[in-house]
Amino acid sequence: MQKPYACDPAKSRGRLYPEEESTFRSAFQRDRDRIIHASAFRRLKHKTQVFIEHEGDYFRTRLTHSIEVAQVARTISGVLGLNEPLTEAVALAHDLGHPPFGHTGEDALNVLMSPYGGFDHNAQALRIVTSLERHYADFDGLNLTWETLEGLAKHNGPLLAPDGSGDLHYALAEYDARHDLELNTHASAEAQVAALSDDIAYNSHDLHDGLRAELFSTDELAELPILDGCFAAIDKKYTGLNYYRRRHEALRRFFGLLVEDVIDQAQVRLAELNPRSVEDIRLAGHPIVRFSDHIWTDLKVIRTFLFHRMYRAPDVVKMRTEVTRVVMELFPLLMERPDLMPKQWRKDVAEADTETALARIVADYIAGMTDRFAIQSHARLTGSTIAGGTATHGIG
Repeated sequence: MQKPYACDPAKSRGRLYPEEESTFRSAFQRDRDRIIHASAFRRLKHKTQVFIEHEGDYFRTRLTHSIEVAQVARTISGVLGLNEPLTEAVALAHDLGHPPFGHTGEDALNVLMSPYGGFDHNAQALRIVTSLERHYADFDGLNLTWETLEGLAKHNGPLLAPDGSGDLHYALAEYDARHDLELNTHASAEAQVAALSDDIAYNSHDLHDGLRAELFSTDELAELPILDGCFAAIDKKYTGLNYYRRRHEALRRFFGLLVEDVIDQAQVRLAELNPRSVEDIRLAGHPIVRFSDHIWTDLKVIRTFLFHRMYRAPDVVKMRTEVTRVVMELFPLLMERPDLMPKQWRKDVAEADTETALARIVADYIAGMTDRFAIQSHARLTGSTIAGGTATHGIG
């Protein structure tokens, strides 16, 4: 049963462009469906989570990660009495703005875009769903509800000070000027759940993928906080469990503990606040959905371990250098020769009356590339290839 502090689609603040409501889907269900059908969502299939073009197809991509985040988010949202379709919509859309090559690609684009307002994948996600998806007759973007856009913009917390002061990325500032997303407050509980579900998903699956890539051993994981207890519990319950089942069961237990912790902590904070509306959540002054202090402390130890053993493994660092070169060489080439971009971009290029406007178009184009397409485009346009012609290692 939905609680009074949940977002109610019947009371939505609506869309930038008014539309007739569906007779069989709520406004938030419609948002979720539009995100799933978006071109940017499909491209996540071939965008890096940690590993790109790796041998085999086991490793997570941005698409499989987003699906896992949505699964966790639905579970937590249901227990807390929140609106599940809205939570799912924010979870599915949260990574739409990632460029090729994960955070490595984002870092490179941010350097290149520093004279033109910078690059941020969260701001880019909002740019995609409000402008760059161009399939509908009546508007650019997906024309999502205010609540979904609010959640996408500030699921990690307020972007401005309580008095409204502060600097915004240009993509956020441009849209917020047209459709005030109240960026000085916290987002709904649904969006907060999506944000924590992202943390749960990547903390869990990066351990899976790192083991699969043999960047560290099961024995090493069994010595880390939280995980030590998970392995001990599995060893106590099962005798002689084989290697793969043992580590899978331990990581499954780890995953469950993180979900339980978020639910327990949210229930405590909700009881303390006793919110009677979604506005009480937004104006609480602190997040309602978060990890407990001891779990958060232990997770930081695990993240430090992953940083050194996975994200900065020698082969990973080598490939980071290679794919950084792809982005760093594509951007100036397309700035000099924007006619090399596909024909659907030519109208935007023709209307770009400043260098900044052109740079933002080029960044939009590169950010939309999949890993594979970026590597192929770089090879075709520059005549050079990266390490052996294809990317065969991980990047962080």
